Amino acid sequence: MRFVSIASGSSGNCTYIGTDHTHLLVDAGISCKRIDTGVQELGIKPDELAGVLITHEHSDHISGIRVFSKKHHVPLYGTKETLEAIERMDVKKEIDPDLYRPVRADEQIVVGDFTVTPFSNSHDAANPVGYRAEADGHAVGVVTDLGVYSQYTINHLLGLDAVLLEANHDVHMLEAGPYPFPLKRRILGQKGHLSNEAAGHLLNELLHDGMKHIVLGHLSKENNYAELAYETVCCEVNMSENPYNSGDFPITVARRDAMSEVIYI
Repeated sequence: MRFVSIASGSSGNCTYIGTDHTHLLVDAGISCKRIDTGVQELGIKPDELAGVLITHEHSDHISGIRVFSKKHHVPLYGTKETLEAIERMDVKKEIDPDLYRPVRADEQIVVGDFTVTPFSNSHDAANPVGYRAEADGHAVGVVTDLGVYSQYTINHLLGLDAVLLEANHDVHMLEAGPYPFPLKRRILGQKGHLSNEAAGHLLNELLHDGMKHIVLGHLSKENNYAELAYETVCCEVNMSENPYNSGDFPITVARRDAMSEVIYI
């Protein structure tokens, strides 16, 4: 299995998960051109993709979806409410409705080699989800855009080989920054985004001896930076009582402007 962030940040998100035979994207929040280039760099033709797993309808997760789906006719998976929101925004009706594949949180679907489980996220969207994808005895997860997590979230992420986990902002940078108060309150709220510290706390719940790689993603351009996210999360992990807190697993930070390294599982 391969796992790579094509782009991740508050300005656009797209993640690739694939086996030798089945290729999936999670979100398409960058231009079709960038998606095509990223997929082709992995040695895959965009038309070979088995689907796009859409987490929710905010623009940084779907901005490329209309052009990409029109060009490549790739199935679009998302909750009924998410797909309906996308359809309403598609005023020119560029997306073929036959490409929509509704999913429900907590109900597994099979896409080629993958068994995919959507799970609910706490975010201010129609019906947002994260995704767990399993194939060949391995599992990866993508979980961004959630203001809080619960035991429910943890349960869906246990036993992963790799995870792309939101570390959106540094609380002090956000509070001292130029954002208007209502936006700050939204980001810090229960339907907002995970801070660096919260990401570290969640990661402590997930660490186990089979964890091979952690990717921190969806960083805010204005309220975070890669070194700070990395240091904060590592500090939270090192201070935890999890017996695997000193395990041999790399933590990297996904970039908004370039692909991250390919993770082989």
